[in-house]
Amino acid sequence: MIHIFNYRDKHYIYDVGSGSLHECDGATADYLKAQEGQKVDVTYLTDAQIKEILSDVEGLKKQGLLYKEEVSVYPRKSSEVKALCIHICHDCNFRCRYCFADEGAYHAKREAMSLTTAKAAVDFLIQNSGKRKVLEMDFFGGEPLMNFDVLKETVAYAKEEGAKAGKKFLFTTTTNALLLNDEIIEFFNTEMENVVLSLDGRPEVHDAIRKTPNGKGTYALIIDKIKNFVRSRGEKSYYVRGTFTSKNLDFSKDVLFLAEQGFDSISMEPVVTDIDDLQIKQEHIPAIEREYEELCERYLEKYEKGEGFNFFHFNIDLEGGPCLSKRVSACGAGNEYFSVLPSGDLYPCHQFASDKEFYMGNVWEGITKPEIREKFASSCLFTRKKCDGCFAKFICSGGCNANNYHFNGDVNDPYEVTCDMMKKRVECAMHILAKKKAAEK
Repeated sequence: MIHIFNYRDKHYIYDVGSGSLHECDGATADYLKAQEGQKVDVTYLTDAQIKEILSDVEGLKKQGLLYKEEVSVYPRKSSEVKALCIHICHDCNFRCRYCFADEGAYHAKREAMSLTTAKAAVDFLIQNSGKRKVLEMDFFGGEPLMNFDVLKETVAYAKEEGAKAGKKFLFTTTTNALLLNDEIIEFFNTEMENVVLSLDGRPEVHDAIRKTPNGKGTYALIIDKIKNFVRSRGEKSYYVRGTFTSKNLDFSKDVLFLAEQGFDSISMEPVVTDIDDLQIKQEHIPAIEREYEELCERYLEKYEKGEGFNFFHFNIDLEGGPCLSKRVSACGAGNEYFSVLPSGDLYPCHQFASDKEFYMGNVWEGITKPEIREKFASSCLFTRKKCDGCFAKFICSGGCNANNYHFNGDVNDPYEVTCDMMKKRVECAMHILAKKKAAEK
């Protein structure tokens, strides 16, 4: 399968089977679109032009770079656990309207994880990691820094026990930054492989959604803390992560605002919610597609001026990146990856947390609901039939299990609103990749 698309005045062919991207002229794009069954007028093409196009196509086919057969074998997911999302605190000092986690409480009581439970989670991960040598722990909430002492001691315990077992731990924390101080910053810069800091962009956008328990905006409370942390971070990884809703469909301005604050690693995610005045709906897609193009243009302008920054959704690696078997097997939730609640209960991932239908066991007894694990193990790109004809399927891997389930009732039924956004982001990312490659030459 091939995907022919244009971005402004550029024409591209993406070969799904090989992952190859080719730039072409308008005549070639029109001819191949017509060959793919699209209604395109190609009567203007001469026999000589068609002969040249077919010659070029045949040359690329011989090199395995066009019309390459797509992989169709499903690799069985590993049962070796590689990562845990540790819900170190089911409480939060913010009250964000769009929070899928019920403002930190996950539709249950507000509580913090004990060190005993956290250590049991570490033991569970080591014991179920098989031959894996590198393990990951993501400290999540609520707000993890509300239980910082336990977080800190858990890291020390994991490093100690990991060393005994010949394992290395990589740690990540997601935080709203309110409790950041010099001690925590020093600890993060020493121990955290990555830190994700929540900030939605322009002050008025951020404050409209991300509020304190007494209803006041939080931008002024955290902006200097985040800037201070980023300045201290050096070459170590971090992301400033925002969320856009239907109230700020001009989210490119928020991304650029964050870049202007000196943040060079930025993510801006579409909200996933059923709150009517915030939800991204199908009617918003044309505006969102235009906004991604606007962001793409501004992104390239900054890149050409030497002011480039890393925008998560414009990162695409067609030559490297995850291996093909990983792209087919898709998300490892419920098999290689689990969430651990403060109680020690196990769920497939943080977005299924506290949904009793997806309770899988606990860190002391292990997996007691193998049928749920099998449900996720048997799910892959090829069980998501909506993906069959999609050019982005080996990049997207069929979307988020939780989003698919929460909106369509089935992990194998992709949520089409996110599909449409993904396809546009991928096209923009491919255009950026082509422009960067041309600049390098």
